[in-house]
Amino acid sequence: MTKMMRILDKMSIFSAVNINNPTIMKVNFLVMAMMIVGAMCGCTAHESDKNVEPGCDVFKTMNGTTVKMYCIKHGSVRMQVGDKWIYVDPVTKAVKPETDYSTLPKADYILVTHEHFDHLDSVAINQLSKEGTELITNARCHEILGGKGKVMANGDFLELPNGWTVDAVPAYNNSPEKLQFHPKGRDNGFVLTIEGMRIYIAGDTEDIPEMADIKDIDVAFLPCNLPYTMTPEQCSHAAQMIKPAVLFPYHYGQTDIQQVVKLLEGSGIDVRIRDYQ
Repeated sequence: MTKMMRILDKMSIFSAVNINNPTIMKVNFLVMAMMIVGAMCGCTAHESDKNVEPGCDVFKTMNGTTVKMYCIKHGSVRMQVGDKWIYVDPVTKAVKPETDYSTLPKADYILVTHEHFDHLDSVAINQLSKEGTELITNARCHEILGGKGKVMANGDFLELPNGWTVDAVPAYNNSPEKLQFHPKGRDNGFVLTIEGMRIYIAGDTEDIPEMADIKDIDVAFLPCNLPYTMTPEQCSHAAQMIKPAVLFPYHYGQTDIQQVVKLLEGSGIDVRIRDYQ
């Protein structure tokens, strides 16, 4: 169900109540209008906030909670949602510049998509961990880390204690010359749903058919580097399947990432380039 359909469903509740009372009906229609506006812009970046901090983009959930997304590098992302911190694939030395995570806020949640050196780093995980930190990853990373973390496989669904949810979705290579890099069924992408805001972190993948089933995405992170993930053309195709409101091409190495911007001109997708080399 799309965001607008969810809002219209709620609107039907208002219209069924006190339908013969003109005053209450006026109030109801005002509330309906506010809900529609919220559905249309509640999960997009506030233009006045986008450059508040270097490398930070600011969004609002449907409930009005501030979501800040910080570019660290390559495939490493950190997000602040209210007073909670989420880290995706934090890496210290394997990808330059070196990152000292002990200087950053401790993690409430750490998501690791797969075991490659530029995604899984036990030093970074240890630097970010505190009592209660929840690590979410796949079976292979769980094994490498000595049994740490909650294991999710493609198709798994997890509800977190605060009501947020995580869907583990496929992430793999399907081009014959790339099959050895990310075999089907091993690695995860993740869809986070936070107060109605949906964030897709693709991990290392190509423009696989399963992306057509990923719906209502507000913010997407799609990889774009050869020979391991997608070409700019594939990244553009993936974005057009998913149709996110905002796209961050990431994990792009030496790719001319402006090609993705050009390919998606006129698509209605807000493509934002950050330092995810």
